[in-house]
Order: sequence, then C-alpha cells, then structure tokens
Amino acid sequence: MDETELAGLVDRATHWRDADPDPRTRREVDRLIELVTSGDSTVSGEAVDDLVQRFSGSLQFGTAGLRGALGAGPNRMNRAVVIRAAAGIAGHLHHALGPDGEPPRVVVGYDARHDSDVFARDTCAVLTAAGCVAQLLPGPLPTPVLAFALRHLHADAGIMVTASHNPPQDNGYKVYLGGRADSSPGSGAQIVPPMDDLIAHQISAAPPAIDVTMATDGWEQVGPSIVDEYLASVGAVLTPGGAREISIVLTPLHGVGGDTAVRAFAAAGFPAPYLVEQQAQPDPDFPTVSFPNPEEPGALDLALAAARERGADLVIANDPDADRCAVAVPVPGAGWRMLRGDEVGALLGDYLLVRGAQGVVASSIVSSQLLSRVAAAHGVRHTETLTGFKWLARVPELAYAYEEALGYCVSPGAVRDKDGISAALLIAEYAAQLRAQERTLLDALNDLATRHGLHATDQFSVRVDDLAQISDMLERITQRPPANLGGSPVKSAEDLSAGVDGLPGTPGLRYRTTGGDRVIVRPSGTEPKLKCYLEVVIPVEDGSVDRAREVAADRLARITADVSQALGIS
Repeated sequence: MDETELAGLVDRATHWRDADPDPRTRREVDRLIELVTSGDSTVSGEAVDDLVQRFSGSLQFGTAGLRGALGAGPNRMNRAVVIRAAAGIAGHLHHALGPDGEPPRVVVGYDARHDSDVFARDTCAVLTAAGCVAQLLPGPLPTPVLAFALRHLHADAGIMVTASHNPPQDNGYKVYLGGRADSSPGSGAQIVPPMDDLIAHQISAAPPAIDVTMATDGWEQVGPSIVDEYLASVGAVLTPGGAREISIVLTPLHGVGGDTAVRAFAAAGFPAPYLVEQQAQPDPDFPTVSFPNPEEPGALDLALAAARERGADLVIANDPDADRCAVAVPVPGAGWRMLRGDEVGALLGDYLLVRGAQGVVASSIVSSQLLSRVAAAHGVRHTETLTGFKWLARVPELAYAYEEALGYCVSPGAVRDKDGISAALLIAEYAAQLRAQERTLLDALNDLATRHGLHATDQFSVRVDDLAQISDMLERITQRPPANLGGSPVKSAEDLSAGVDGLPGTPGLRYRTTGGDRVIVRPSGTEPKLKCYLEVVIPVEDGSVDRAREVAADRLARITADVSQALGIS
C-alpha cells in the first residue's frame, strides 16, 4: 500500500472513530492508527491488514440480519453499527406502517455473548427515541423465546442479539417481522427479500451513530412470566399423559438455553435431566469447546461421558441460543452415536403425523428427501423451500418443518422459527414411548428405512480465510463438472442461482445421478464455508437395514472423494 492509499485508509478510520459513541472501540481505532503510522515495519504491516479488513467495507445487512466479529470499524459488530441498524429498522417500520395509528411495537431479546446486553439496550434506546414502543425481554434468553414473544405480544418486529453457534469473537442481530409489518403466513418469521434490502436502505440513510438520537429510558421491560407463557405454549405439542420415563443428559454448551430447557422438562412431567455441570452456565468464551456448535467434532464429548457414566437413555444438546437441538443415542455394544439432523427430522415428522398432525410439512432443499416419502405415506402434502427457516416458516398451513442443520419447528403456532427446546421435548417423549415398548429411536429409524428405503446423508465443509476461495471452487466445478459420482453417471447438473422447482434463485449447484444419488454444493449463509450435502437412497432388501447402511457408507465415501476432487480439495 502506497502512502496515498494509506493516508486514505487512515482518514476513513479517523472519520469513523469520530462518529463512534463507544470509547472502547474509539481507543481500538486509535491504537491501530498509531501502529500503522509508527514506521515500525515489524508491526505496521499486520496492523494495515487489520485496518483494511475493518474499513474497506461495511458489515452487510441481509436476510440473516447482521453477524460478524466484535471490534471497531464498519465491518465489525459494535455499538456504532448496531445503533445505525436500529435506526434503520425504526425507519423501515415507520415507512411500512405509515404515520397514522399506533406506533410500531418491537420486542428485543439477547443472549449472553460479549456485549449482547449492551447492543440490546442501545437498540431499545434508539427505537424509543424514534417513536417506537420497545419491549426488552427480562434477561439473556433463547432465541425461540424472542420468536414466541413477537407473536404473543402482537409486536410488529422482533430483534434478537445473538450469533447463535458462531465462534466466541462473533455477535449478531436477527430481525423478525410480524403484526402489521408482515401479515403473511410467515408472520413472525425472520425477514426475507425484499425486506432485507428495504431495511438495508434505511440503515444506509441513517446518520452517523453519534448523531442518532437515543433515549435514556422509556422502553418497557417484559416480565419474567413471558418464559412461563412460552413453556406452556410449546409444551402443548406433547401428548397429554404421554410417556415420560427416560433418563436424559442435557447440555446447553455454555449458552442461554439451560435454565429454560430444564424448566420445560419439569413442566412437561419428565424426570429432571442431568445438566452437564461444566457447560451449564452461560459463558461467552465457551471454554470447554473449540467451536460452540453441537455439529462440530468434540462438542458433545462431556455430555457423552456423563451419559456413559450415568447409563442415560438420551443425550440432548442445544446450541448457545437454543434454537437447534442435537440428539445422541446409545448403540448396544458400540458406544454412542449422534443422530444426523435428517434422521431426527424424519423421526419427528413421522411421530407428529402418526399422532394426526394436520397441514403441510416442509424441509429445505439441502435436507433429505425422506420426509417427502413419509408425508406421502400419511397422505399429507410436503413442500421444499430454500435453505433457512426464514423460508420454511413461511409455508402456508405449516404443521412441521425441519432442516438438516439440527433445526426443527414442531409448534409453528407458537414459534415461527426453529426451536431447540420444543424439539427436545418432543424427541424425548418419542424416545420415552419407545422405551416403554422396549424399543429405541434406532429401531424407529430402521422402520422408516424398511418402509421407504434407507436415505443416508452426509456432508462436508471447507472453511476458508478468503471468500474468494469459495468462488474459485464453485467456478472450478462449474467449468469441469464431474461426469460420475460414486460410480454412477451424473444425469443432471443444475445451477440453483437460476431457480429450480419454482424456488427463487440461490447460490449453489445440484447434481443428480442415474443411481438416484444427489449432491448439493453451496456457500454457507452465516459462515465462511463452502458446504457439500450428499444423499444416497438404498433399498432395504430382505429386511437387512445393516447391509443397506454398509452399501450407503461405501457410496457416500466414494461420492465425497469425487466431489472433493472436482472442487480441487486435497
């Protein structure tokens, strides 16, 4: 970087610092400017790179709201960025609802990550000053409680300060619309286009953060009874008088779901689950896991150790904001196995339909095709949506929805989003019912495989430091697509960005083989990853599910190798 470019970078940083109301992040910028102008080549180069990353762009507001690393600069999560985002949301609501009638009503929640409470209070201060009625939840709570409160309190919008299962250094901002701001079948769900662009436009038109008017008080504090009301509502998904005898080990992975989940099990009449002590309390540093996502290797080690020690029947893990639910079960003579999201998704869907659930069931485009076969067998309509509950939750007449990334909506009338706590209750009831019959969830999975064929899924991800690497890999596989996958010829290659099966366009590619296998390659919407989703369907012959699983494992391994080669991954 030459002197002129460096001077321009420092100038941008200085102007942003002067508009930042937070002395902590102002000092952070000052330290970086001092380093890059020090003339010490041993420190200035790294500092320049850091400054470039922070100030060469802005954290983009989209359908996932905001999410990024904490720190100073427009391309980080900080008070200045949050204050302008809140101003933009207020502007959008006033524009959408018009000047007449009641002011916009917004409920705000937050988790226990670093600065989540600060960002939530700043949001309420901005909304209140902008003429909105802001309602702050009574403490760090799960995202599903915020999604419930939005509908329960008849709010027009909901804002949840959370980065879900992202690393400790991140935070984020989820935005929901409901009430008068969205009266569609998806009222109460996260935003979708064009709402994200409309809000982003209002954010870009907001003044510098230091000039945004903020109230010192005046927002409403929602009472703690909101949690009781949430528990009563989602608990209604269970069978009155249903099976409850089951031994559960539960971990919230240092997130905010522990207390609410324990209360949910107690209210439903289950024996108290054993809460993994080392991970029971909220801790924004997530000290016992390398990555606070129950899908990641090692995340459930402490819970599985406790389950082995206690002879438990079931392990349940919620991610840090408790909107996802992981399930692990004992395998006789072979330890424990974590069920895939597709397996839990099919089990919950079948269980609800057996119980007589009415309406439409839905799954995302990257999830297993098994739920569609289960729905057909029950005479119920199935629909497929783009990835993300912002789409799944908008399906009209929705009775149940899931996506493979451990997200399940089992009570759409209460929470129009994925909910790891209500899903935990329902899978526990199903497991308890099977236990009373001297059967297990694995037996139920075998039943599904026998009736519908074994739908075996797998996925792998490539985490990148530079998002350009994702574009390079997609370009490579597009220009030189695989002719065969797992020994079966590829019969179709579809560009999902062009729109398929009547769905809106979305980045990604889908391949199908003559053998019935399917591969989807797409960038993650929330993390710097390229994700690859694989599915094979193996008929179960002579009742031998175990043999079908062996065939499926071999074919999935071969497909993984073929896709990796096509992407240029060693």
